[in-house]
Parts: sequence; C-alpha cells; structure tokens
Amino acid sequence: MKLYELLKNIKPTETVGQTDIEVTGVNIDSRKVEEGNAFVAVRGTQVDGHTFIGKAIELGAKTIVCEEKPGQTAEGVTYVVVPSTEDCVGEIATQFYGDPSRKLNLVGVTGTNGKTTIATLLYNLFRKLGYKCGLLSTVCNYIEDEAVPASHTTPDPIELNRLLSLMVDAGCEYAFMECSSHAIAQKRIGGLRFAGGIFTNLTQDHLDYHKTIENYRDAKKMFFDNLPADAFAVTNADDRNGMFMVQNTKATIKTYSHQKMADFKARIVECHFEGMYLDIDHKEVGVQFIGKFNVSNLLAVYGAARMLGIPQDDILLILSTLKSVNGRLDPVRSPEGWTAVIDYAHTPDAIDNVLKTINEVVNGKGQVITVCGCGGNRDRTKRPLMAQEAVKQSDKVIITSDNPRNEEPQAIIDDMLAGLNSQQMKKVIAIVDRREAIKTACMMAQKGDVIVIAGKGHEDYQIVKGVKHHFDDKEEVRAFIGQQ
Repeated sequence: MKLYELLKNIKPTETVGQTDIEVTGVNIDSRKVEEGNAFVAVRGTQVDGHTFIGKAIELGAKTIVCEEKPGQTAEGVTYVVVPSTEDCVGEIATQFYGDPSRKLNLVGVTGTNGKTTIATLLYNLFRKLGYKCGLLSTVCNYIEDEAVPASHTTPDPIELNRLLSLMVDAGCEYAFMECSSHAIAQKRIGGLRFAGGIFTNLTQDHLDYHKTIENYRDAKKMFFDNLPADAFAVTNADDRNGMFMVQNTKATIKTYSHQKMADFKARIVECHFEGMYLDIDHKEVGVQFIGKFNVSNLLAVYGAARMLGIPQDDILLILSTLKSVNGRLDPVRSPEGWTAVIDYAHTPDAIDNVLKTINEVVNGKGQVITVCGCGGNRDRTKRPLMAQEAVKQSDKVIITSDNPRNEEPQAIIDDMLAGLNSQQMKKVIAIVDRREAIKTACMMAQKGDVIVIAGKGHEDYQIVKGVKHHFDDKEEVRAFIGQQ
C-alpha cells in the first residue's frame, strides 16, 4: 500500500519526504519492524516510542509517524508529524488492513464484570446458528475454531486490525470483542466501526490507571459516545450507570433487566447448582448457569442477538445448550462430597456476586470457604474491600497471593487484612503460598461444603517477583483429590 493511501484519514501538521512510497507493514513496537514498514511512535504508559525511532530505522522502517520530528533525519525516510500518534494509529492500522471492521458485524462488550462471558457466549451462540465468527477476549482470541492466544483483554490497534482482517479472510460474518477501559482510553479501538455495543455494569476497578471512578466510568462511556447512528447500544438497566453510558450515543438504545421494566426482561423461575429455569420475555428456558449476575449476562447476549436480527425461539433454543466460560463458576466435585468452584472474580462486586450465588444454592446446608487475594502493582484501594466482601458471605476465608507481580505478597495480604475488624478476623487465616492455601481449603472442607477459589479463573500462571510460573487453580484442586 502506498503511504499516501495509508494517510487517507490523517491530517499531518508536517510531512518530510515522499508519500508515493510502498509501505510493507505498520508497527508500534520497534522490535517487530521489518524492511519498508511504517513505525508509529506512540507515547505509552511505560515507554515513549519516540526513543526507538532510530532503532526502527536501523531495522528498515521507511516511514516514521511521530509527534516530534527528530533533530537529525535519515536519508530515504519519510517523516509524518501529527498532533497525537495515539489518536491516529487506529486509523492507520484500519487503512492498512483494508478497513476489516466494516466487512463484519462487530459487537463490543464493555463494563467491569461479565465481558468475557458475554462475548464468548455470543460467539458460541452465532456459531451454533451456523455463522462463521471471530472472538477477541481475555481468555483467547478465535478466528472460527482456530485459537490465537490473547495477551491483553483488547489487543493494540495494529494487532486488532490484523486479527479482524484474518476473520474477514476466513469468511466470518460476525465478530465479538471485549473492550476494556484501557483500550478505549488509549484509542486501541480507534478507527473501528461497531455494529453494536453492550454495557454490563460498573464497579471499582483499574483505579491504578484511571485514578478516579469518574475517569474509569467516562472511559467506558466514550465507547458508546462513538457508536454510529445505525448501531445498537444494549445497556443494563439494573446498573445505576446503565442509562448514563448511553445518554449521548447516536445508536439505537435498548435495555435489559431482571429487576425492572426493560426492552429485554427475565426472571428466575427456579435455581439449582446444575442451572436455572428462566422466563425471558414470557418464554421459559432452562440454562446451565446459576446466579443473578448470569441472568444479566444471558439477557445481554439475548438482547444483542435480537438486535442482530435473530428470532427469539432460535436464541432461546441455543441458550439452553450453552455452558459457562472456562474459569467462571467452574466446579470441581470431590469424592468426599464437597465442591470447589473456580472463578475469575477479582473485584469487590464480582466477589459479592459469586458468593451471593453460591450461598443461594448452598442454602445453609454446608459451609462456604473462600480463597482469594489481590493482584500486585494494581489498585490498592480495592484490597480491603475485597477482604470485606469475602468475609461478609463466607464461613471461612483464606487470604493468599493472586499475582503479586513485583510487590511483596505479604504486603498485599496486609493491605487486605487492614480492612477487617477483630471480629471478622476470627473467620480468616492468611497463607502466602497460593498452592498451600488451596490445599488447606480442601483439607478443611466437609461433605456439602463449597470452596470458592477466586481471582484467577482461567489463568494458568502466577507472577511472583516479576517471574511468571505455571499455576492453575483447577489443576491444584484436581491434584489434591487425585484427578489428573
């Protein structure tokens, strides 16, 4: 592609060099640059891409998109100066890969909790309807049935457009993706055209990055502000931020709720550990999920599918066959009659939802033992809140390590314990080693008890003192009960 074609939607403040040159690829990571590539120097949260312009040119970059032209320019290299590389990198990537999002029905899911479940269930639903689909999620990216490992909830704009382009090449008609607050704020989804968006809920998370809950909320809202007029916005009427999210959108607004009047409505008819019977828009359906938060998730899936033109009966028939996403209320039953439930819950609200659900099912017939921790180098203010939520709805709590990253594990645990009073502490023990914590919970459990192991869910690693180790909560439980 010619450089002038790549810059079609960009308004440079200065261009030095030729634009009638061939661009062989686009990169924001100088280490990946190849001969003839365009290198976009983005100022990231950790490093400034401008410091790697020289390295990119050494590796063969013939175009540099930057906010500040270097003092010395290289011969044969074109410099494109723009006000904000972060703002334009999505447009450049979109152009290079042939604007793939406009060739798909792309649906974005944003909110604190439920993004992975909703995006994955939509992907599974539409595949079972016979459509070719793609998925971009925390757990894994999929192009039809080909798995592409995920490193971020939402990839960078170049990788994102590359994956969407591969979906188009594979004949996909639909793509479903999680849109994290980081990705929205950092313009990673810039230049994409969405057919619709879903809002799940908003509770405290990522304040280490956004600093205030208002900034976090507004990052989510930006997604809906930018939806086109021919898109849809399906929002959770049960969340107090549900209508705020869509107040400035040009898209068609639809609501879902299991508590109040809404466009898409559900109520629980019956609930067991194996699943629930729901009434969705006056039709009864059995589903293999439990918990009110999963009613919300299923309603979001149902609402989006309806907005994409799928008949109600077809949706409900397939919803009854779908199963929970890996690491979300994922049960392991022991020969002794207790159950361990693995869940990704890593926010106060998510812990609250999971434990409410477990307690509704246990109904006082067994104890609830919770194992949880908090991630290092992340929002410290939620640590005492996580401990409080765990203690509030558990008979026993083991506070342990999650992903300490570069922090001292004991220091994170101390932050959590600081939120508890002396009475609450009677329920709690702290074990730094997560393997030992899980093993202890399993030894404590009796017939009818439920162990909730929260925080990591599908993750199969643990980062301790900056080093990544293999670690899988489900494997640990299975090893204890002799299921390999």
